[in-house]
Amino acid sequence: MLYRTAGQFKTTYQADQALFPVRQDAFLLGVILLFAWVIFPLTASEFAFQTLLIPILIYSLAALGLNVLTGYAGQLSLGTAAFMGVGAYACYKLITIMPWMNPIVAILLSGVFSAGIGVAFGIPSLRIKGFYLAIATLAAQFFLVWLFEKWAWLYNYNASGAIQVPNLDIFGLYVSGPQASSIVQYYVVLFIVCLLTMLCINLTRGTLGRTWKATRDMDIAAELIGINLMKSKLTAFAVSSYIVGVAGALFVFMWRGAAEPNLFDIPLSFRILFIAIIGGLGSIMGNYLGAILIVGLPVVLNPVPNALGIPIDSATVEHLNIMIVGSLIVFFLIVEPHGLAQLWRLIREKLIIWPFPH
Repeated sequence: MLYRTAGQFKTTYQADQALFPVRQDAFLLGVILLFAWVIFPLTASEFAFQTLLIPILIYSLAALGLNVLTGYAGQLSLGTAAFMGVGAYACYKLITIMPWMNPIVAILLSGVFSAGIGVAFGIPSLRIKGFYLAIATLAAQFFLVWLFEKWAWLYNYNASGAIQVPNLDIFGLYVSGPQASSIVQYYVVLFIVCLLTMLCINLTRGTLGRTWKATRDMDIAAELIGINLMKSKLTAFAVSSYIVGVAGALFVFMWRGAAEPNLFDIPLSFRILFIAIIGGLGSIMGNYLGAILIVGLPVVLNPVPNALGIPIDSATVEHLNIMIVGSLIVFFLIVEPHGLAQLWRLIREKLIIWPFPH
């Protein structure tokens, strides 16, 4: 009943290839955007902004960048956290050198530096692929984190070796730093995430997206039909690293407030990779579903024992959260190996033809 398509006729190729082939999809997206832009900001607390809404959006954006490279172009990468670090340090230097620069412009420009570094480390993908490429990107991860530690110019020769986010304002309204409010930071993050998500949707549905998918499915056949593999792979690295770099700048400037080099170490790369895998490789929506499960679910489960009156110390609760989330990840991957996005597609198809059997 919810997804009844009776009367929704398609008489042109453009209508058949529309972004929302079923009218209910557009309505559902409108409801989600209404909650994100209006209802959540009006009802969420400071705790919800800092532990749920802002980190879920930032991790979703980072997973989206990785998904462009791995899910759409088929190039394995284990250096996502390092490219986030490039974006964060680039944004810090831009703000330091040009303090008059608009913070949102600085965040968006920081991804350009990350894209350049990503292309440089993506050059080996022209000769190697699979796990060998993953090891090459892992080497980039270790090298860049080492560079963050040793190159004192990046953190302005601070004795602590960390970068501190200053108070930055737009038209007198603080958007980052200790004086910025969480709701303002949330709106900045939401705006940038929506902007880059729309960019990715258009890229993956266009010619560039089709060349990425052809490269992913069978690169030799793609080259035989005229696809330039060098251009396809390096553009995937550039777009992916740009999005990841912007996510890294948001990670530090709109959420953490400060960062040390070890913040961008290998565990962060693996966490983003898990979000992309559990959400569904080759899916835009899957990044958000994966982030909600891996980032948001532990926060929601944390107060449950106290609410039920069960006396459990915080360390035990943390271990239980890890066990529950890990079990759910295994369960979902067994039920649907292609991730939560594919699980939603199957549910949607059944809703469209309900009550008839498939």
